[in-house]
Amino acid sequence: MVHQYPNPAGSGAIHTCHHHEYRYRLRRMAHKQKFSNNWKKAKAKVQKIHTQIANTRRDFLHKATTTISQNHAVVFVEDLQVRNMSKSAAGTVENPSKNVAAKSGLNKAILDQGWGEFRRQLDYKMAWNGGILFAVPAHYTSQECPECHHVSADNRQTQARFVCVKCHYENHADHVGAINVVERGHRLLACGDAAFSRSMKQELAEVSQLSS
Repeated sequence: MVHQYPNPAGSGAIHTCHHHEYRYRLRRMAHKQKFSNNWKKAKAKVQKIHTQIANTRRDFLHKATTTISQNHAVVFVEDLQVRNMSKSAAGTVENPSKNVAAKSGLNKAILDQGWGEFRRQLDYKMAWNGGILFAVPAHYTSQECPECHHVSADNRQTQARFVCVKCHYENHADHVGAINVVERGHRLLACGDAAFSRSMKQELAEVSQLSS
């Protein structure tokens, strides 16, 4: 059975409300003369909202990870390299990045989700409760069909819609990713790290050959 848990971004409506207020206060502060009394008051309001956002996220992460660790003996997560995913959008002088604004926005969104902290908390809480947390390779989890295992970027019709171009299996893309993570986790349990690693390398090589 696949249990798909909500994205660790905080309590949706409250979190969004905080961000709207945060952006509004930032704009108000930008119109004040820097270091004036009004600017300092505006800055204090911005810092207060920033703290509220952090507290909302922290509260959600603790509640979610506690619930998961108390109700499951084995949990599988994608082995996401958050640090690499959120590297500087600007690149270097020799290799400047493209679409810097879009990449910068994505970086902020990734860091705002608290993925790294979610995994850290879940790891130690699972250990406390006698459970195990497995991190499985994240390659192509959102592009692989869980029915026929055909891997293609074309399987993702939109950000949310998954339709396999080979067998026409259809589902929500996030649920497809969760199914693939669980399946890879079971394979990891069944065959061990070394055998699973060899299997994944073979699959990735085959996908690379098909796309080239």
